[in-house]
Amino acid sequence: MATDTNPPSALLLLPPPPAFSFAQVKNAFEPSLVDVYAKLSKALNGSNRTAVLDIVLAIPDLLSPSCKPRAKVFAQLQHYLTSVYTLVGAVCATQNIELDSPGGIDTRVVFIDPSEDSSAQASDSSRFGPILHLQTLANSGRSWDSIFYLTNTAGKKLANSFTNSVGSQARDGAAANLQAITSNADWAIPSLLIPDNQQPSTPHYSVVVGGTFDHLHVGHKLLLTAVALVMEPLDRGQEGRLTIGVTGDALLVNKKYAEFLESWEERWQNTAAFLTAIMDFSPKRESPQIERAFAPGPNGKTVLTRIQPNLAFEFVEISDPFGPTITQENLGAIVVSKETHSGGAAVNDERVKKGWKPLAVFEVDVLQSGEVAATTTDVESFESKISSTDIRRRRLHLAKV
Repeated sequence: MATDTNPPSALLLLPPPPAFSFAQVKNAFEPSLVDVYAKLSKALNGSNRTAVLDIVLAIPDLLSPSCKPRAKVFAQLQHYLTSVYTLVGAVCATQNIELDSPGGIDTRVVFIDPSEDSSAQASDSSRFGPILHLQTLANSGRSWDSIFYLTNTAGKKLANSFTNSVGSQARDGAAANLQAITSNADWAIPSLLIPDNQQPSTPHYSVVVGGTFDHLHVGHKLLLTAVALVMEPLDRGQEGRLTIGVTGDALLVNKKYAEFLESWEERWQNTAAFLTAIMDFSPKRESPQIERAFAPGPNGKTVLTRIQPNLAFEFVEISDPFGPTITQENLGAIVVSKETHSGGAAVNDERVKKGWKPLAVFEVDVLQSGEVAATTTDVESFESKISSTDIRRRRLHLAKV
């Protein structure tokens, strides 16, 4: 499947679920995820390589006018995303499979619209995830050792649509990589998975988030993907920027197992790599343009990474709870977790004091350990996979072995 120098990579095509709740997602997809993660773990063969798994969630009509701007469907999509990442953590905890550590599986989740007419809506914006046309994904220039699909009716239909969307020169290769996996029988798919939201929404082209982002794990990935979901697709002539406040090293010296903390440089680079993986689906990836700066004051180091001419990630070293939210006026929205929702209100209080417009606040769910506890999963093992502290503790243990 892969050589010793090239870790295995795979694509998992998941058809529309019966609903976005954890229970329904688990009932639909758990056997399939168990099968896929077992196959990838076996392919690693006990090595310290890290496999890559791109999970694609199909939702019909996701690119239709009724789902624009993206802010209108953020709440439903982030809830589905939370359910999937929770299930991923639960499956790997139960099967004793590593996720983002050496010898584990680097998982990324994006959305596609499999509707037959979605490709007709393609534009420059179709290259930007994490919401894509099926045709854009199929012709993105990415390659996978295996393309897994479910053997029920919806799973086979999605696999056929994917291979039919691949360019003729690459179609035989894609078909050869297709692998059927364990799946549950057909389930009922609602005619409208995302109800039409009539509430007015504003498109956002400048979104901010903050965090430590040490030893990037599925909890971080959930938050960062939610940030990308808020960003409106970009057409020619539009500029988009994600601003990511990354806690400075000086604030982390008292963290547990601080000797195994990643440096600020490592943390912004890993965050940039993940965001690029879920957002840039150009047929041919170009090397990002990187600009660095250092300024005195609360926000010192900054790195601007331009992955497309009109899309950039700005990483800002932060040394207080507010970071760039109170030093950059031209931000439009902030993403916070439900655990830190009060932070959004505090940010806006400070911005109002400065006479600035408050930010639109988008909340993302946290990974559902309570839901996992209702299953036979080892909750302690699940929680250890979404804790940077526990990841550092395990690194310390391995260093002593």
